[in-house]
Amino acid sequence: MANTYRNFLQTEIEFLKGVGPARADLLKKELNIFTYRDLLMHFPFRYVDRSKIWAIRDLDDQMPYIQVKGVLQNYKKEGIGKSMRAKATLNDGTGHIELVWFQGLKWLDDFVKNGQTYIAFGKPSVFRNIISITHPELSLPEREKFETGIQPVYSITEKMRARNFDSRAIAKVCHTLVHHPEFYIQENLPDSILDNLQLVNRKMALKNIHFPENIDMANAAIDRLKFEELFFLQLKILHYKQQVSSQKTNIIVTQIGEQFNNFYNTKLPFELTDAQKKVLKEIRTDLGLGKQMNRLLQGDVGSGKTIVALLSMLMMADNNYQCCLMAPTEILATQHYKSISELLYDTGITCRLLTGSTSNSVRKDIDANLLNGEIHILIGTHALIEDKVQFRNLGLAVIDEQHRFGVAQRYKLWKKNQEPPHILVMTATPIPRTLAMTLYGDLDISVIDQLPQGRKPIRSVHRYLRGLSDVYTFIKTQIAEGRQIYIVYPLIDESEKLDYEHLMGGYEELKQIFPEPQYTMGMVHGKMKPKEKENVMSHFAKGDIHILVATTVIEVGVNVPNASVMMLMSAERFGLSQMHQLRGRVGRGVDQSFCILVTGDKLGADTRKRLKTMVDTTDGFVIAEVDMELRGPGDLEGTRQSGMLDLKLASISVDHKWVALSRQQAQELLVIDPLLQLPENSNTSKYFELYKRQNGDWGRVS
Repeated sequence: MANTYRNFLQTEIEFLKGVGPARADLLKKELNIFTYRDLLMHFPFRYVDRSKIWAIRDLDDQMPYIQVKGVLQNYKKEGIGKSMRAKATLNDGTGHIELVWFQGLKWLDDFVKNGQTYIAFGKPSVFRNIISITHPELSLPEREKFETGIQPVYSITEKMRARNFDSRAIAKVCHTLVHHPEFYIQENLPDSILDNLQLVNRKMALKNIHFPENIDMANAAIDRLKFEELFFLQLKILHYKQQVSSQKTNIIVTQIGEQFNNFYNTKLPFELTDAQKKVLKEIRTDLGLGKQMNRLLQGDVGSGKTIVALLSMLMMADNNYQCCLMAPTEILATQHYKSISELLYDTGITCRLLTGSTSNSVRKDIDANLLNGEIHILIGTHALIEDKVQFRNLGLAVIDEQHRFGVAQRYKLWKKNQEPPHILVMTATPIPRTLAMTLYGDLDISVIDQLPQGRKPIRSVHRYLRGLSDVYTFIKTQIAEGRQIYIVYPLIDESEKLDYEHLMGGYEELKQIFPEPQYTMGMVHGKMKPKEKENVMSHFAKGDIHILVATTVIEVGVNVPNASVMMLMSAERFGLSQMHQLRGRVGRGVDQSFCILVTGDKLGADTRKRLKTMVDTTDGFVIAEVDMELRGPGDLEGTRQSGMLDLKLASISVDHKWVALSRQQAQELLVIDPLLQLPENSNTSKYFELYKRQNGDWGRVS
């Protein structure tokens, strides 16, 4: 029976009654529907209630889509050419309503007859005190069953609409499919889960999501299929994590040695926070278990992730292993190299930098010293994953801002050792719990949720363009007190040219407000060469420049404790996560720092919520939750490129309940039956294998 089911659903779509070659071609090109299964999984995006006939006298323009039944009268056409339209009235004895069409007039001529009774469906509106429906659907009272009751509405394209293959036509072929005599749906969830969560069975869910008996059954079907979608995603993540955790490795930290202890006791620039100590303990435990570590380290900009990574690398060095740290940009890699090299000065630990700009002679020296083990820590960009970069004994790979790297790139780093090295991935982009549970569910997660001692929370304020003079006065006061300022302009319409012009206009205006020699200004933008950017940033870091004007095209990755103000021009054009990241560039010293969000007067509701969130909190996780609520998980940095959040029904940002339940149920199932071998889980196991083949195996790489 299972094979019959699978073969039936794999039938090519042109063989379904009502489709045929021409419509099949449309479905394939426009909606990627190639088989019966594809059609079955093309769910409606909403429903309309066609179970009630309204009296025309009860209609008003505040109503949603409704249907009325009456005698059609006075059908006629008006206008000529493209301005031609058709009009008619519908009378049900309680009143009359005007019907208007601007398209499909030839079809109307063939279908409409004055004096005939019709059902009209559409959205009522009022024009010149007359209630009308524009482009109503017309049907005869003896409609097919699938056109009554709670009716599905399917997404279609303009090309389909032009070819008269609309939502009703999709509903008709879906109805044919689910009532086909060979239609069979095999359950893929264990009975225990169905009973525990009181979920409807799979066949009932798939029938009722297309043609619900009532709105309660539609909701029950959606809940069941949301859970199923999330359950198999979580099962794949946890199954992979289970495999990794069971794999043994010979890369083991057996001792905390001299390098770690000397650094910790004599060279640590500040006392670690409790959060840093907790994370370090988690990493130390991982490295000593004899299993590969796969850990995600989350923490806001400035929370001290890099020092935790360095201490972890010193643990490895004490046990004769090499380490590498990969950053997404040359600026960020160079910054890591400079700060880590300074900290390691006079320790005997050799640290080198490898980027795309590294000369051939230096590269040869690095290659040789990597192989003979003289380099303990290699810091760099994508250059680290080139085939010619070979380590003698790589034990730990640290990946900074890992969402900027694709899976294939991380996999190359993973293969740099005969045994896969331990992996520590770091991100300053806070990830909401529900998203982390899904996107990084195969990783153990550590969080640094404290800022170093002495840091004051950054004060954020929202100001309008009309109040800029007061803002500039405040900035002058800050400069007079010896502070430095960032002024950042947004990327406009993804256009580097417009971005550049916007910046240049602002820069010229600022030069008038902050004239030389009293004030010094520098500028950084995407059209500058890396060396030019680095030169300007270096002068800013040294304190030679009062105001750094920049765009977001580049990585403003300099650590300047003396910078106290981050001013974001046209802040309405920034994403919430982006604003939070930029704000983290100030507040690095002991002085009070500020983030000033400057906007125009006309702001939408979402923009106002973003700005209010920035003003109200500096908690990156609160900000991440609001960001996901506003934009959805697919738009958050790093999630789209993974390809794993291509969910049809469930929403990570909305369906918190189902995310948590699916995780819990998948965990409990794997505890009882780790290999899904029990007879009662055979259908789940078969479907899971099919699911993994269809959805790829991205989980093989952390």
